[in-house]
Amino acid sequence: MKNLEIERKFLVVSEDYKHLAIDHYTIVQGYLCKEPERTIRVRIKTPMNGIAKAFLTIKSKPNEVGFSRFEWEREIDVTDAKQLIAMCLPGVIEKTRWLIPATQPQAASSALTWEVDEFHGRLAGTIIAELELENEQQPFCKPSFVGEEVTGDPRYYNANM
Repeated sequence: MKNLEIERKFLVVSEDYKHLAIDHYTIVQGYLCKEPERTIRVRIKTPMNGIAKAFLTIKSKPNEVGFSRFEWEREIDVTDAKQLIAMCLPGVIEKTRWLIPATQPQAASSALTWEVDEFHGRLAGTIIAELELENEQQPFCKPSFVGEEVTGDPRYYNANM
């Protein structure tokens, strides 16, 4: 289904992900709207080459099991994004995102990537791993750095942090 995000979230129990990462970049993001039914996020993503990209994202509330939700995202001008972040609700998030190839179960249909978010500033010490799936029943292997699952726990939605 177009514009459907299917995501599982886990707490991270070690820094082993850093040695397995194939890339990382910084993210600054804020929220223009943080209601239970929807969020509107502005994000600036800066890779190691320093060429930033910005995005406007609208998400619905998660489904009953907390795995899936509508997600609409479009690239926007970085200057516009900086102006929008200045208008965001209090609690702008800064984090480093690490990309780690997932070990696949046999007969996997496509490659998956773990995204590990290491938060900075007021959220320093919080590290969350996310895995986007093609469907809610898709099997995956949990690496050693992944601990307790927090999918569907509102405390771990970036909009609530």
